[in-house]
Amino acid sequence: MREVGRRDMSDRRRAGRLVLPTEHIPADRTLLERSAIEELSHHADPWRVLRILSEFVEGFDALNEVGPAITVFGSARSHPNDPYYRAGVKLGDALARRGFAVITGGGPGIMEAVNRGCHEAGGLSVGCNIELPHEQSLNKYVDLGVEFRYFFVRKNMFVKYARGFVIFPGGFGTLDELFESLTLAQTGKIEHFPIVLFGTPYWTGLLEWLKGHVLSAGAIAPEDLKLMTLTDDPEEAAEMATRPLPVTVDEPREQTGEPKADAK
Repeated sequence: MREVGRRDMSDRRRAGRLVLPTEHIPADRTLLERSAIEELSHHADPWRVLRILSEFVEGFDALNEVGPAITVFGSARSHPNDPYYRAGVKLGDALARRGFAVITGGGPGIMEAVNRGCHEAGGLSVGCNIELPHEQSLNKYVDLGVEFRYFFVRKNMFVKYARGFVIFPGGFGTLDELFESLTLAQTGKIEHFPIVLFGTPYWTGLLEWLKGHVLSAGAIAPEDLKLMTLTDDPEEAAEMATRPLPVTVDEPREQTGEPKADAK
C-alpha cells in the first residue's frame, strides 16, 4: 500500500506548502507571461499578490531564527570529483566551525557541496529551493529547506538572512546573483556585505573585462571594483566572508544621503 502511495506521488513536487505536479507551469512564468484569458480580465494579478505575500511570510517565518549565516552560490552542474565541489565542502566546514550557518539554493553541485560540508561539521545547513520546469529537489544535506515559487522572493531571503556572499564558478543564475549583490552594495542598500569570488582562473577574465571596458567607459567607479575580493582558499574565503560587522558608519552614504550612525 505504501509503494502505491509512493508511485502516486512520484510525479509531484513540493512548492511552498503545496504539492504540485512536476509538469505544473512555474509561478514565475505565469506572473511574467499573460495568457489570452488574462488579457480579458483585470483580476488575476491583484489576487496573485496575496500568494506572493504569503510566500514572503513563510520565508521570513522559516528563516528568522537561523542566526548568523553566509550565502553561497555556484553551479548546479558540478560533480563530486570537481575540485570546486571539494572546495565547497571545505568552505561549508570552515563556516560551520566559525559558528555560521550556510544558505544555498538547496540544489545539486556547489550548493550540495557547501550544504554537505556544513552539515557534516555540525552546522546549520539551509536550502532555499526554487520551482523550475524541470524539478530540482533539495539535496540530502539540507537541514532546513524552504521551497519558493518566485525568484524575487527567494533572492530577498538570500540577502536578508546573510552576513555576506561567497560566489563559486557558475552560470547565468550565479552571475545574476553576483551582479545583484554588487548593485545592492554599490547603491548602499546593504552595508558591510563581503562579496567573495572563489576561483581565480574562473573570475579573472570577468574582472579584467570590468576594469578594461566597464570602468574605462566610466560606467562604474574605481572603488566599485573593491566591493569584491578573490581567493582560491576555502579557509580564507570563510575568513573574508565572516569579518566582524563595523560598529559605526564613519561617513554618510552619498547615494542615499543616510546620516551617520550616531547622528541625532
